[in-house]
Amino acid sequence: MSSPPSLAGRFHVRALTAADLSDLLHIQLACYGADYAESGEVFARRLASAANCSLALEQGGRVRAYLAAYRSRVAKITPLHGDFEAVEQADTLYLHDMAVHPDAAGQGLARALLAPLWDRARAEGLRHTALVSVQGSRGYWERHGYAVQALANPLQQQRLDSYGDGALYMVRPL
Repeated sequence: MSSPPSLAGRFHVRALTAADLSDLLHIQLACYGADYAESGEVFARRLASAANCSLALEQGGRVRAYLAAYRSRVAKITPLHGDFEAVEQADTLYLHDMAVHPDAAGQGLARALLAPLWDRARAEGLRHTALVSVQGSRGYWERHGYAVQALANPLQQQRLDSYGDGALYMVRPL
């Protein structure tokens, strides 16, 4: 009896590009619904940002998951529908949005996106990774080492509030 193929042999992780926008929007809507859906125009601007380091995961020739991320500073939040803002002396990998198509859930695809991006961020000298937890995902992110962090800056709190009730800013050391 042969062993099952490794997870790595069943998918390919690569840079997220503008050619992926249709798949990204489809996955985003399937995962989050219309309340959190961000436009293709917003994502196109994000992908063009110098700070962008987003990834796509292909499986069976189709994008099945993505991780929209960029280099930033700790305690600096991108509001819902906001652009990725390049900063001088980035110290944080900001995970803006990660989604796995529901049909591909439970296969470890999220972890397959997170691990190489964390490694890359460490290699670039970033010290933190941060995100906004929505839709009750706090426990998931805590299992990955993230902890809720209060925001002292009123502008950043306003940006956090753009995600609605229950949104939490979370940070993890790299």
